[in-house]
Amino acid sequence: MTNPLLSDWTTPFEIAPFDLITDADFAPAFETALAEDRESIQAIANNPDTPTFANTIEALELSGDALDKVLSVFYTLAGSDSNPAREQLQRDFAPKLSAYSSEVFMNADLFQRIETLWEKRETLNLTDEQLRVLTLHRRGFVRAGANLTGTARERFKEVKNRLAVLGTDFTQNLLADEREWFMELGKGDLDGLPDFVLATAASAAKEHGIEGHVVTLSRSLIVPFLQFSTRRDLREKAYNAWAARGANGGKTDNQDITAETLALREERAHLLGYDNFAHFKLETEMAKTPENVRDLLMQVWKPARAQANLDAEILTQMMQDDGVNGPLAPWDWHHYSEKRRKAEHDLDEAELKPYLQLDRMIEASFDCASRLFDLQFAPLDVPLYHPDARAWEVMRNGKHIAVFVGDYFARGSKRSGAWCSAMRSQKKLGKDTQPIVMNVCNFAKPAEGSVALLSYDDARTLFHEFGHALHQMLSNVTYGSISGTSVARDFVELPSQLYEHWLEVPEVLAKYATHAETGEAMPKALLDRLLAAQTYDMGFSTVEYVASALVDLEFHDGPAPKDPMAKQAEILAEIGMPAAIEMRHRTPQFAHVFAGDGYSSAYYSYMWSEVMDADAFAAFEEVGDAFDADLAKSLEANILSTGGSKEADVLYKGFRGRMPGVEALLKGRGLDHVA
Repeated sequence: MTNPLLSDWTTPFEIAPFDLITDADFAPAFETALAEDRESIQAIANNPDTPTFANTIEALELSGDALDKVLSVFYTLAGSDSNPAREQLQRDFAPKLSAYSSEVFMNADLFQRIETLWEKRETLNLTDEQLRVLTLHRRGFVRAGANLTGTARERFKEVKNRLAVLGTDFTQNLLADEREWFMELGKGDLDGLPDFVLATAASAAKEHGIEGHVVTLSRSLIVPFLQFSTRRDLREKAYNAWAARGANGGKTDNQDITAETLALREERAHLLGYDNFAHFKLETEMAKTPENVRDLLMQVWKPARAQANLDAEILTQMMQDDGVNGPLAPWDWHHYSEKRRKAEHDLDEAELKPYLQLDRMIEASFDCASRLFDLQFAPLDVPLYHPDARAWEVMRNGKHIAVFVGDYFARGSKRSGAWCSAMRSQKKLGKDTQPIVMNVCNFAKPAEGSVALLSYDDARTLFHEFGHALHQMLSNVTYGSISGTSVARDFVELPSQLYEHWLEVPEVLAKYATHAETGEAMPKALLDRLLAAQTYDMGFSTVEYVASALVDLEFHDGPAPKDPMAKQAEILAEIGMPAAIEMRHRTPQFAHVFAGDGYSSAYYSYMWSEVMDADAFAAFEEVGDAFDADLAKSLEANILSTGGSKEADVLYKGFRGRMPGVEALLKGRGLDHVA
């Protein structure tokens, strides 16, 4: 039988035929596609004709389609619905892909063709987009070791290969810890838990084949458990399990992996002539230098820490009023913060949650996109990789724009967190290609027959990931290498964080926040209280994030620590980390940084982008209309459609006319008044 991964797909919009693909298809398809791509690269490198943009750069852009096709399907499944066979395939593919990457980037004949074009770029009559693509290709080759020779060249390949293996191991260890731990709750262990938490805990128990209720390490379950459980002993047990992911000893422990990863990154940077990995990584970002990153983070850290310390005093007093002596602990913060929110803002998660139905929030995200960018969404009935996943066709004025896939519920086979990926990216070169974009989340799955309900943070996450999806879906460039989210890491979060603001627009919630049982709109008084509390507990959330970003930066801006956990403790002590708050991501579970190079030395990116997103949404506030048509067109024209066709600061200035300062961010977080 023909391997479906290597066949032409006759499905609607050429969506992968998941119903025909088996795990046994991946390895042979991978080897065939890899060999085909290797032949294409060799043909470009050995072309006897004088190098031109078409026969070199465009040829590179057009190569690799078969390999991309296989890997896009595979990594969709590996991240969203893993199993032992797929985990083994990940371990098999990682070193092979790393070795092939080195083979391509260190192909001397190919690099020489690119260098020839670079040297005579002024005479090639290139468009701005073509010059940008040439620049990025050359830069990518240089940063991947194309100029290295001899033993340095061979060692660089070895380092890259080992890093690929370590990243895969880190991810799989973390998934194993998250999948395997759970805590059974007896009848006496349910004190304080509202119905929606009990329903989620019952659903989790059923997934584990247990009668009753369990707490798992899914964020959508453990956080509400920490908020509502009155059993401090159980909160402590659950929190410690959450904090210990990746550091439990044994075969899934990530601590040695983090140390080796940091050492190899430092060596990689030295081989390329950089002082350290942070200088290497940040060279291509908006921030440019570690000093600029540190400056931003510390401007935010000082008021955030001051606010968190003030809040800790209040929560400690509340705890002592409950008869609990001793200091406030990390497993106490969520619980007493929820109580305080109820007291000060009359906001109760149990009262709020029925108004935040998953399906209605999806509708809200679609409606905002329709009003801003004239997009329409129609459900698609196509086979997908899991029954929980669903698809929509995205159109504008009757024209097909994209396919959007949403996979929203937590399960043991899915890695934690939320993300956006493109199974296929937009491009015009060769065959005009429209994107297939995915949002993957880990919301609590309801009991069968019940409505899926979100927390407000969940709803923000949904809008955040859909902002990334819009960046992919509205992309309108010629070359796939600069399509969609192919931008600087500290710019990529701008569209996603900016889109979160539309959830806070009162008319959006007034329309879509309807009660799951009665269908009634959220009462205006509750809506007003919800919006008034948007900066509540911002000291805590800012501190846990900035601490993680600073640890990431210091890990890479200097000699690699031999003991990352000791270095983590040292950094946190130096900045005065509040005792009752821990990093959002402790080192052994810091997947952003150690599952791959994506956010390594760049976890600060969310805050760098937030400086811009706060300022960008202020443009809509200044004209008094969150759906101003002219501003929406400018946002699409200058940012959402342009991919990486220009430097990030140029794109932002095209929309706003200037770069922003940190003031809008501090104001948006309610920290502008804190000393």
